[in-house]
Parts: sequence; C-alpha cells; structure tokens
Amino acid sequence: MRSRTSLSKTSPSPTLSDDDQHHLARVLRVRDGEAVSASDGRGGWRMCQWRDGELHATSDAQHVAAALPRLAVAFVPVKGDRPEWAVQKLTEVGIDDIIVLAPTRRAVVRWGDAASPDENKHMQKLTKVAREAAMQSRRVWLPMISGPASLAEVCARPGAAVADPTGEPLTTGPLNAGTRDSADPLATRSPSADMSLIIIGPEGGFDDDEISASTRRVSLGDTILRAETATLVAATLLADLRYRKRGLT
Repeated sequence: MRSRTSLSKTSPSPTLSDDDQHHLARVLRVRDGEAVSASDGRGGWRMCQWRDGELHATSDAQHVAAALPRLAVAFVPVKGDRPEWAVQKLTEVGIDDIIVLAPTRRAVVRWGDAASPDENKHMQKLTKVAREAAMQSRRVWLPMISGPASLAEVCARPGAAVADPTGEPLTTGPLNAGTRDSADPLATRSPSADMSLIIIGPEGGFDDDEISASTRRVSLGDTILRAETATLVAATLLADLRYRKRGLT
C-alpha cells in the first residue's frame, strides 16, 4: 500500500481539481483501494482511499502547525527552465516564501519589464511547479510564490540578507535562536523573530549601488555558485539551521 499526497480540501469528502484527478488516475495510475494522503496545502490533511476515481476519507482531519521561523528565498530569474528547477527544489527543501525579483541591472531575463508580456504566465508556471513539488515531497503547507518584487522593497523586509561571497558565514545569522548563549552560532541576533530571507542575485551578482550599505550580507561558502545553485544552497542552509534550532529550544 502506497501513500500519495494530493492537495484537496480536507472536507468529509475531499475534492480534487481536474489536474490532480488526472495526475492520480492517468499519471500515477492509482488503483482502487489504494491509500492516498490528501492535504489542503494549509496544514490540514487526512488519509483517504481511492475508489472509482474519487477520494473517500478514511481518517479524521489532522492539522500540522506551520514551521517557525518562516524561511524565504528571493531570486532573479535566469534563462531556460532554471527558475522552475529552483522553485521545485526550494519547495522540496521546505522554504515557506519564494520571491521572484524584478529585473536588476545585470539580469538577462526581464520578468516584470513592460517588454515581458508573459510575466503572469511565468508566475502561474512557478505556482504549478511548487504545487507539484509539494505533493511529491508530502508537504502539507504550500509555499507562497510572489513577485516580481523590487530589490529595494525585498531588501527592506525584516530579516533580509543578500548572498555575497564577502559576507559573514550563514551559520552566524540571520536566524534568531532565542535565548541560547551568544557563543552558540545559532543564537545570534535577527531583526525578525519569525522569518529569515536570503536574496540571490543574477549571474554576475548585484552592482554595489543596487544594495543599501545597511543590508546584511551572508556567505554561502568558499566557491562562486551559479544563481540557481545558490538558491538551493541558501535554502538548504536555512532549513538546516531551523531544524537544529528546534533541538536548542
């Protein structure tokens, strides 16, 4: 018996979107009697059984509280399918807020420009990718996909930091670990108690005058990473910090 996750309303008789029903029946080829875990994408879930092309609840609805602090990654889109790949991986790792940045000076992809009429199509595609990745990874909380947002606005958000090879190691911030001794690398200051946001630049990075001097900078390691690789590294480090923080509180 295999358990599959499908994002549906956790009502007494969970309902599926046409896309999800097609995915279960035609792509995954779920058999009658097979167990399926259904989630509403907002923390609610219940076990169901697949019968005659529909879900039938077999357990009471459960609710999983959202993980805190919220984790966010913002990135400038790059060419090809790399933005979709990045969103897929950010979702699988557990990022809560995925922010697409409007074009910066060195950006090649120009989502958010007047010359980019397909902006909505791109954002809809990323939302669909996140939904599919959440089902694959059995997340019961869907990440929030937003943008294109201006770099200045995102930098001004609480807990924001820009990925920069010259910055402080990510293990020393900006995640707030509460009341632990300050010698602990997880017990550092943060302007926000419930969110940590890492901003990833385009290939070639940001120009100095695009980033406020007061914006915090964090290093993702000793090597220069491709933009899409940096999004995954930032997400993995943030998720690890949050996971280890749970054992300290």
